[in-house]
Amino acid sequence: MDNIAIAARRAVTSLYWLPDWVVSLLVVAAAIGVAIMAHRFLFRLATRVVSSRDLFWRSLVQRTEGPIRLALIIVCLGFGAAISPLTLGQAEVIRHVLQVCFIALVGWVALTVLHIWTTIYLRRFKLDSEDNLLARKHTTQSRILQRVAGILIVLITASAALMTFDGVRQYGVSLLASAGAAGIVLGLALQPVLKNLVAGVQLAVTQPIRLEDAVIVEGEWGNVEEITSTYVVVRLWDWRRMVLPLSYFIEKPFQNWTREGASLIGTALIYVDYTAPVTAMRAKLEEIARASPLWDRRVVNMQVTNLRPDTMEIRMLVSASNAGRTFDLRCEVREKMIAFLQAEYPWALPRGRAEIDSQLDSRPGEGMELRRAGAAERVL
Repeated sequence: MDNIAIAARRAVTSLYWLPDWVVSLLVVAAAIGVAIMAHRFLFRLATRVVSSRDLFWRSLVQRTEGPIRLALIIVCLGFGAAISPLTLGQAEVIRHVLQVCFIALVGWVALTVLHIWTTIYLRRFKLDSEDNLLARKHTTQSRILQRVAGILIVLITASAALMTFDGVRQYGVSLLASAGAAGIVLGLALQPVLKNLVAGVQLAVTQPIRLEDAVIVEGEWGNVEEITSTYVVVRLWDWRRMVLPLSYFIEKPFQNWTREGASLIGTALIYVDYTAPVTAMRAKLEEIARASPLWDRRVVNMQVTNLRPDTMEIRMLVSASNAGRTFDLRCEVREKMIAFLQAEYPWALPRGRAEIDSQLDSRPGEGMELRRAGAAERVL
């Protein structure tokens, strides 16, 4: 290294016949050129080395391309400034520029490390799996904390860079010490942003919602599609998007259908006449559930839940592995049960009577025959 420095100084000294500012400009340009060429060589070499490895190493080389280039430029510029004939003022300017560049490099490296760490951590979880509750939990937490940490890194880096200037440093110190009117105005102006940042941290820790959670907000059903540092995007059932601030999920009530698990019990209500054969309907419901690929083989049940003057309310319960499959299974149960009643027990469907049936014979067999005969006297 010393030999390189001695050789470089001799090369600069040989340009004594040029003005000092021209020599300094040539040295700076040469330093930047050497840094760029060295970076290209190292980047191509690293790309070839990791070309046969897995995705992580290839992504690592790609993500660190910019920080490594900036680091080489800073090193070469510092070396060039040490051997060039700079005046005291010029050397101070170069030193200040290098200091700001080094602070920016540290912030850039911190953001890169944060991204790489998050990527490595989330590679263990698969959102496309059937039971993805744990994956959604960790992905949501990591994404929110990554965005909040990224904002903090940018703010700290920008503040550190600005504090290298005397005027800004004195203003910042006096503002923090006095907490005067300017600080109050700034705090009021940034209140929505700070509110959502704090809400983001709360969401990451408590996790009332996660990515792909099935939720009902503002009377709309949908899935959580994206969680940023300030807002949440909910993909509604008809593909519309509802955008809500993070603070909404801290301050207002909402329904989360997949808070503890993706499986759900679906309810299908049907209203039938008092003559409906509940036992046969219960057997048919079990047959429909067993034949459906949507059923998760856990819950199937039928109950008479209410009696009205003209109809009975039948509640059918079926379970599925997620909200979308549960909705489709509910619709399938309704359709097939109605078709079953229309084909086998048409008199069991709700009808408005034009006249009251005569009192049926107390004998069970004849009573059923009279009920069936009376069905012809009913009108819609």
